[in-house]
Amino acid sequence: MQFFLGIDGGGTGCRAALADGDGKILTRAEAGPANIASDPDAALLNILAVAKDALRQAVGADAAKAELPRLRVAMGLAGANVAASVARLRAGLPFTSLRVETDAMTALKGALRDGDGIVAAVGTGSVFVRQLGGVVHRIGGRGWVLGDEGSGAWLGRALLSACLRAGDGLAELTPLLRSVRDELGGDEGIIAFGFTARAADFANFAKRIVNSDDPAALTLMMQAEADIADYIALLQPDPAISVVFLGGIGNVIAPRFADRWNIRTALGSGVDGALWLARQEIAA
Repeated sequence: MQFFLGIDGGGTGCRAALADGDGKILTRAEAGPANIASDPDAALLNILAVAKDALRQAVGADAAKAELPRLRVAMGLAGANVAASVARLRAGLPFTSLRVETDAMTALKGALRDGDGIVAAVGTGSVFVRQLGGVVHRIGGRGWVLGDEGSGAWLGRALLSACLRAGDGLAELTPLLRSVRDELGGDEGIIAFGFTARAADFANFAKRIVNSDDPAALTLMMQAEADIADYIALLQPDPAISVVFLGGIGNVIAPRFADRWNIRTALGSGVDGALWLARQEIAA
């Protein structure tokens, strides 16, 4: 039996689905983060772990060892827009057939398949992709240090920056800012956190922002909304096409755009998109 494996991986974890030749999903599995640019070693280990787990559930441990190299795999991964990272990953994987795309591409295909539309994927990071007449155009997704506007990591980083500004007297010390400062140990603790924190660590603070009525949180959400709107507006053709919001922040913020664009529901997930791509390789 031929098995197809789809993997969707980002800064907070990776997910996989194993399907048979008819496209029926047999098993699912999850593992840790899989950003192949920021932490390639951990990403490789987690990708192998999730593949082995999905296969082991389907055929058992002994058979899985033999079947692993025969898998036909497509994966969408954070960091796959860096060619050197993709080359390094490929060298460590045993699969007979492997297609590596960005997680933006698998999110797009999961949400739209071949249809027209814009995908605003706003979770730990953010990226925006348009598919129009079969042509794909992607913007954003530069990572939380240089971009990822509106994302959980961006919001968390901006919150901690606001904490520091408030400590200097440059902004109002709101209840939210005060509580975060106290929790982390003031300026020194916030700075120490920033030296070692990953995108997912910053994104953990976004939960305190998205549903808060604290003035600092409202300001940050207004900026996130404005940045997301700029990206979508840039991708919109005339006439406008529908928009699919994905990710934890995307799902929260989508209602704010209901009066601007036609918001539609995704057909499937990034894992579904990866599986779709894996099967397209055979169809081609």
